[in-house]
Amino acid sequence: MNHKSGYVAILGLPNAGKSTLLNTLLGQKIAITNKKPQTTRKKIVGILSENDYQIIFLDTPGLLTPSYLLQEKMMQEITRSIIDADVVLLIIDVVKDPYGKSTFNQKYVKEYLENKKRAIILLLNKVDLIQQNETVQLIENFKSLNKFESVIPISASQNFNIIKLVDTIVEVLPEGPGFYPKDIVSDESERFFVSEIIREKILELYREEIPYSVEIVITDFKEREEGKYFISAEIAVERDSQKAIIIGKGGTAIKKLGKIAREAIEEFLQREVFLDLRVKVRKNWRSNENLLKQFGYKSDKKK
Repeated sequence: MNHKSGYVAILGLPNAGKSTLLNTLLGQKIAITNKKPQTTRKKIVGILSENDYQIIFLDTPGLLTPSYLLQEKMMQEITRSIIDADVVLLIIDVVKDPYGKSTFNQKYVKEYLENKKRAIILLLNKVDLIQQNETVQLIENFKSLNKFESVIPISASQNFNIIKLVDTIVEVLPEGPGFYPKDIVSDESERFFVSEIIREKILELYREEIPYSVEIVITDFKEREEGKYFISAEIAVERDSQKAIIIGKGGTAIKKLGKIAREAIEEFLQREVFLDLRVKVRKNWRSNENLLKQFGYKSDKKK
């Protein structure tokens, strides 16, 4: 039996639904989601395997014009993902960007569409929020551009048309063996997922600039056959005032954060956890090359 395999990069503006789509495709949550933009900072690998195919999805940060070094690193993740990809899924939020003007005018998308080297499947996400006749009109409009392998209306949150999307991807993937064991859904470590869970809870609990000024570093991760896992995490912020907000008056805010993060980590790991959170000021870390490297952000060297 012929077997297909390949890499599929997921691209779109912030909040277009990329991470929600990845989670829906895999049937479980591996990417954090939030209504705040720029939730995804690093490429996340998700693996969907069946007997006759293996699709390696690359969830990427939302497309934007960088304002500081961290955002430049995020956009470099997109460039690397496109280089790796056999297929690109370009997602449009039909509520916020129905005709794709904001998406198509984004520098990375414009360059990619002009120098198309891989199959592009256009996804019209959130069609559950518009009228059916509007969806039909949009599909016809985008098909007339003759830039896409296929135009598929979906609702990532409602699991609408996901099977059709998978079938379409498999059709255009090259034949080849799987790259990963069939029983795994990601190549990321437990440390990575734990750090993302903590960051997700910060996105939920804190407002304004705080979520964007925070990075999580797992400084200790002890697995125990008996008793609780011990996990120590550093919450890096840029200023003393941000540290004070994270901690809260009398430590109330960080206690609340620790409780909900621990519960989510325990659900993910299926083990009881002792979670130690410490807040440290790393001045201007978002624009510091050395600190960004320590936090796991790659250089701009391409393959």
